[in-house]
Amino acid sequence: MKITEIDQLKLLVSGEKQVIQDLYTKEFPKVRSFVLNNNGNATDAEDVFQKALMQLIARYKVKAFVIESNFNAYFYTVCRNLWRRELNKQKRIVTNDEVVERVKEAEDMTMLTLEQEKWELFQEKLAELSDNCKQLLQLFFQKVPYKDIVEKLGYNTDNVVRQRIFNCKSQLTKLIKKDSRYNQIKEL
Repeated sequence: MKITEIDQLKLLVSGEKQVIQDLYTKEFPKVRSFVLNNNGNATDAEDVFQKALMQLIARYKVKAFVIESNFNAYFYTVCRNLWRRELNKQKRIVTNDEVVERVKEAEDMTMLTLEQEKWELFQEKLAELSDNCKQLLQLFFQKVPYKDIVEKLGYNTDNVVRQRIFNCKSQLTKLIKKDSRYNQIKEL
């Protein structure tokens, strides 16, 4: 019997050891590699993995949701986002002789959940755009130079590419703002 993405999430939330072991076997090496390649160590990777598990479980218990894509890919993305957020947080920490109170774990988890919901809304709305817009925006987000986009996609000039990207970003923004979840996320 094949376990579906929905079943896998529900089993994880219920504490099914086999699902957790499978995740650890299949996804932890990828997470560890990502963290190690991005200024982290093995302990950081384990922390990120555990936080991702806790975040998914806590979020599901608060409000059940459905993962539309591959569960393992979704989990890996959660881990990557957590590590990126941790790196950004470390950049902002200034050390001095004063005592600095760190953000409480519960508040941190809330922020991580909120960021994941924003990412999911963004991804969902990006998928609703035309194939051309998706391709253009993906290249733009990857910081591919305009001249390379002109060559790759066969546009006439950089200005045409700039205008097309602007239009695609505008369409994406409108789609996101029309979604009822946008106001809920924005207010938090």
